[in-house]
Amino acid sequence: MILETAPYLAGALGASGLAVWASRRRELIQRWLTWAVAAPVVMGCLLAGRTGAGVLAAVLGVICAFEYARLVRLRPPETAVLAVSAATLPFTLALLPAVLVMALVPVLCDDALDGSRRTAYGVFGALWLAPLSALAVLPPARAFALCLAVALADVCAWCGGKLLGGPKLSALSPAKTWGGVLGGAIGGLAVLWLLGALTPALAVAVVVGAPLGDLLESMLKRGAGVKDAGAWLPGFGGLLDRLDSLLVALAVAVVLS
Repeated sequence: MILETAPYLAGALGASGLAVWASRRRELIQRWLTWAVAAPVVMGCLLAGRTGAGVLAAVLGVICAFEYARLVRLRPPETAVLAVSAATLPFTLALLPAVLVMALVPVLCDDALDGSRRTAYGVFGALWLAPLSALAVLPPARAFALCLAVALADVCAWCGGKLLGGPKLSALSPAKTWGGVLGGAIGGLAVLWLLGALTPALAVAVVVGAPLGDLLESMLKRGAGVKDAGAWLPGFGGLLDRLDSLLVALAVAVVLS
């Protein structure tokens, strides 16, 4: 199904690219260019089977691990454990040992002053990034459909927020509205339907999981007093800013599947 989708994806990127360039909005152009590069990479890795998907998940996880560690001010030992966990989890699915080691690192460092915070953020980080391993667990066609649906839902949420407005969604992210949630839900479900992947599990993952994932990272960023988790990914900030919705959506898809 992924290969069959390629012409439609290329056409959609091309058509959207024309619209984005016509808008002359720098942020939108940067985001489109990023997706024009990322979409073929994701598709190619998923086409390579579980090994390719595992490598993709590992690379994404390691980058996100370093961004998260910087965001919540983890120390080098926890950062190293988190990065190793993110790199190996797609192949081993051994989450419990990673969580246990993460919890014990501050204890072994005799940190009586900041140990509880380091443990809490370290364990949370391991759990939060763990769903990336689902890219190597879910059937490739389903994983691809979910990734594409969440990505398009994000775009539609932005458009829905601008066009529909409505009440604010949460104090955690004042710029987001219920109109944006509606736009994102419609766009994401439409993608799943077009790809023949509109199942209850994936529908809930896109409609409920994706917005919650966005709010979850917003909570962490507001607590850290920063706008973005990084500054290297054009149009998005950091990779974690791009994958926040997908992390929770993947978790929901696996739990409900």
